[in-house]
Amino acid sequence: MTLEPKTYTVTRADLVAYAEASGDHNPIHQDEEVARSVGLPGVIAHGMYTMALAARAVADWYPGAELVSFGCKFTAPVVVPAGGGVEVEVSGEAKEPEDGLTTVALTVTSGGQKVLGMPKAVVRAAAGA
Repeated sequence: MTLEPKTYTVTRADLVAYAEASGDHNPIHQDEEVARSVGLPGVIAHGMYTMALAARAVADWYPGAELVSFGCKFTAPVVVPAGGGVEVEVSGEAKEPEDGLTTVALTVTSGGQKVLGMPKAVVRAAAGA
């Protein structure tokens, strides 16, 4: 079953807030000069923030469900320009439930490029769902 894609806008302010919440203050997530000095195309989103957006989409598709497992590889950076933002799109394909568990194969892109490799979630439907 194809799930309706979810689109999230990521701004530099989101990166600052995430750094505060997570304690990850690596300057590649906030300072253009530092990011470029290490070979990045610009300031990039935290990989775990990008992964959290994918998990948020799963939570939106399956409200109240238990997230049994979630995994991915970080394959490309989400470059976040100053003065605006960048969109991250999450789409999913759900397999038929088996033993009460639904596996969702995800596709996570930004600017038309896949940014997470092999993202997959397994959810257990909420009681009474």
